[in-house]
Amino acid sequence: MQKIRKGDQVVVTTGRDKGKRGTVLRVLVSGKVLVEGVNRMKKHTRPNPMKGQTGGIVDKEMPVHLSNVMLLNPATGKGDRVGFKFLEAQGAAAPRKVRFFKSNGEVVDV
Repeated sequence: MQKIRKGDQVVVTTGRDKGKRGTVLRVLVSGKVLVEGVNRMKKHTRPNPMKGQTGGIVDKEMPVHLSNVMLLNPATGKGDRVGFKFLEAQGAAAPRKVRFFKSNGEVVDV
């Protein structure tokens, strides 16, 4: 289980985009994440008439390392550390592993 997943709201903690907030678009295997509106680069593309692509300059998000983002705690409005714990399930089901914020113990995914 990962501490940061697709769809999470995160805050960038270091680098040029420090303090920016965004939604995780993708979590890469290399330990990096694509965050919406963060670490944008300009890519120069050539036209390709066979594929119907026009040339020009395209803005695109580049990956940011997982260690440079923190999960956004909606209660405090700041980035927060995340831990794991098991919630007891009702009935005969096995306990569920969930993420929680270290500062206030609030469960992230219910």
